[in-house]
Amino acid sequence: MKQKTAIFFYSLGIYVVLQFLWWGYHIIDLSEQLSSKNSSLDSRVLMILGEGAVFFVILILGLWKIRASIKKELALSNRQNNFLLSVTHELKTPIAANRLYLQTLLKRSSLSEEKKKEIISSALHENKRLQEMIDNILTATQLDNNVLELNQQQEDLKEIVEKLLNKFIYHRCDVDLQVDLKRKVNIDKMLVEIMLSNLLENAVKYGDGNPITVTIRDLKTSVEIQVKDQGVGIDKTQVNQVFEKFYRIGNEETRTQKGTGLGLYIVSELAKIHKGKVAYEPNQPKGSIFKIILNNV
Repeated sequence: MKQKTAIFFYSLGIYVVLQFLWWGYHIIDLSEQLSSKNSSLDSRVLMILGEGAVFFVILILGLWKIRASIKKELALSNRQNNFLLSVTHELKTPIAANRLYLQTLLKRSSLSEEKKKEIISSALHENKRLQEMIDNILTATQLDNNVLELNQQQEDLKEIVEKLLNKFIYHRCDVDLQVDLKRKVNIDKMLVEIMLSNLLENAVKYGDGNPITVTIRDLKTSVEIQVKDQGVGIDKTQVNQVFEKFYRIGNEETRTQKGTGLGLYIVSELAKIHKGKVAYEPNQPKGSIFKIILNNV
């Protein structure tokens, strides 16, 4: 259907342009025939040609704009299809894993307590993965429907980040937390945790196991939260797209990391709700730096 639409559009565009040129040719030919008989027609012909030229330019610009819109919609459609494939796969994986863990516990009653704890811990980890993915999908849906409201309170941001790191990341890689903030800030705790969780998840996922640095800075009327990794980084040709919905780095054939393409989109939108923004810059010598700016806090 997409290919048929593109063929129809290009065929129609070429037909309209050719018809316009054919019409222009006949106008010029007619003007040459009449100019020798009635010179007063020259000004009218020139006026028609001038208006035709303006129309032609507008037509070309319109076709170019429509083409760009179609390409954008097709790209979004492809990303949505990839998202559905990823979600389907990632839903099946923890469900299948948990079923296997439960069957193991049921069938092998002679397992040691240590082995049982290990299996239960693995099942809880898979369940956590599933919960995080569902939370991201629900958050993205709320953002799209403009039903996510900001519930700001005075919070200790350092304490929030420390608890999140202890629960989420310290057992997965080394983290250096640097805090230059001595006051409470007016934020929505839940939304800030969602933003940080997504950035930390990406830092672990693409950081090649290298240490991560989390920095909190007081900018007087705003606060900056920085997550820095030493991983693969982002190609400069993709920087402007990483915050788009469903966009994932690389392509489906070569991509090895799991994900839905919603994480950075959610971070960007939640930062806007806080009247802030999120920005990316390359780390040196390698890796990524993501900065969240929360204003009026």
